[in-house]
Amino acid sequence: MSLANNRSMQVIAAALAVTSFYSVQAVAQEASASGEVRRVDIKAGKITIKHGAISDLELPAMTLVYHADPALLAEVKPGDKVRFKAKRENGQYVVTEISK
Repeated sequence: MSLANNRSMQVIAAALAVTSFYSVQAVAQEASASGEVRRVDIKAGKITIKHGAISDLELPAMTLVYHADPALLAEVKPGDKVRFKAKRENGQYVVTEISK
């Protein structure tokens, strides 16, 4: 193999490595957790939940405002203990499922 071909192969391999790294990071990761509802804003599609650490989303224990489809929020109110699934999407945390 010539030096030029070897160099081309190295460049291609490096490009593939970088591309595959970013594509893995771009996949939304979903996690299950439990917590207590602090606030619900159905109109804005937001819910505030106090929860323990969620390691799959790299979140420490905290109170966090999540985005959610307003239809998911109709049955919950402040003070409710809930189980929920959430994911990070476009830099925001989104609740995808919630139940009391």
